[in-house]
Amino acid sequence: MIRAAACKQWNGLVRELHGSCSPISPLLLQHYSTTTSSKGAYNGSEILNYMGGLDGDKKQLVHKLVNFRMKQGKKTIVRSIFHETLHRLARTDRDGVQLIADALENVKPICEVAKVRIAGNIYDVPGVVARDRQQTLAVRWILDAAFKRRTNHSSRLEECLFAEIMDAYRKRGTARKKREVLHGLASTNRSYAHFRWW
Repeated sequence: MIRAAACKQWNGLVRELHGSCSPISPLLLQHYSTTTSSKGAYNGSEILNYMGGLDGDKKQLVHKLVNFRMKQGKKTIVRSIFHETLHRLARTDRDGVQLIADALENVKPICEVAKVRIAGNIYDVPGVVARDRQQTLAVRWILDAAFKRRTNHSSRLEECLFAEIMDAYRKRGTARKKREVLHGLASTNRSYAHFRWW
C-alpha cells in the first residue's frame, strides 16, 4: 500500500516536471507507470478481465489447472502461482494460455490400458481414451512432473511449472515420457484388444 502511494506521488511529481525538466523524465514516467500496472496484474479483477477474453475450452482448461492444484480450498494461492507461471510464459512472446493448450496437446494420451480378468488371468487390454479424460491425464501428469521437479531441484513451483510446460511444448520432459510409455504398453498388448467389452 505504501509502495503504491509512493509510486502515485512520484508519477505526479514527474508529470509536473515533465514540461520543463530534462528528457529523462518521460522515461521515468513510462517506467513507473509500467511497474505499477504490472504489479496490479496479480489482483483478481485483472485475472477475470483476462479470462473474459478466452473461449469456453480455454476457460475450462484454466479452471482445471487451478482446481487440480488446489488443496484445502486455498484457491487464491494457486491462482497466484498459476498467474506467475502465465507471466513467465508471456515473456516468451507467445500467448500463455495457447502455449499451455499446445503443451497439453503434446502430452494427451490417445490410448490406455485397463486390467481385465478373464478365466483367472489378468490381461492389459488397450482402449481409446475419451477426450475429457485425455485432458485430465495431461494436466495431472504435467502438475505431477512439476512437483517432482520442485522436490528434486528445490526451486519455486512457478519455475518448475513453467519449465515443465515448456518441455511439454517442445515434446520432451517427464509428462511426455509417460505418454510414450503408455502408448508403448498399449501397442505391446494390442493382441488383447478383443477382450475389451466396455
